[in-house]
Amino acid sequence: MFEIRPNCEHCNKDLPNESTEALICTFECTFCVECVTTIFNQVCPNCGSGFEKRPIRPVNLLQVLLEFLNLKKFGNTYLTSKLPLFGSSNSSNSK
Repeated sequence: MFEIRPNCEHCNKDLPNESTEALICTFECTFCVECVTTIFNQVCPNCGSGFEKRPIRPVNLLQVLLEFLNLKKFGNTYLTSKLPLFGSSNSSNSK
């Protein structure tokens, strides 16, 4: 799962989850568009790979994910019961 790092590793520009200016390499090194295009010429200075646009996580799932990561004692049961993509929260599993 992507970490969604909050800042450019070179200039420290804020790159929150919803930022369209965040680019990542294959190892998730995170840089802003300006640094990638003007300084690094589209090549990661850490690993030498190229860059892709960092995905934006759906806002409605962010709180659930944060709760899951902070409350690991609930394990996968907690995650699968809260995330709609697993279908558990809206499906009728009662007997």
